[in-house]
Amino acid sequence: MGIQDIVEGKKQWRAHTARVKALPPDYQIVYKEIQRYLFKVGPIDLADGNLLTGIVDFFEEGASAGKGVLELIGADVAAFCDGLTKDSRTNADVYQESLSGRPGK
Repeated sequence: MGIQDIVEGKKQWRAHTARVKALPPDYQIVYKEIQRYLFKVGPIDLADGNLLTGIVDFFEEGASAGKGVLELIGADVAAFCDGLTKDSRTNADVYQESLSGRPGK
């Protein structure tokens, strides 16, 4: 990874966070909780940015339709995140494998 890649990644992340800040306050709170959850136990390929960008797209559509954020995702943020990552290998899986000493799937 070269310096140009790092600079481009920072530009993309700043644009992403600007989109999040443009969301209504309740959407921002839920997004931050989703982000915290996914960074902790989320999929290993989270760094490619597609999942978080997709969530912001989904939230922007919901906000423009006048829906509340909990109408979109339900009352359980963790269950929503688990549904998004159900078929992905997660950091939690890697951690469990390191404890058991057995390789993953």
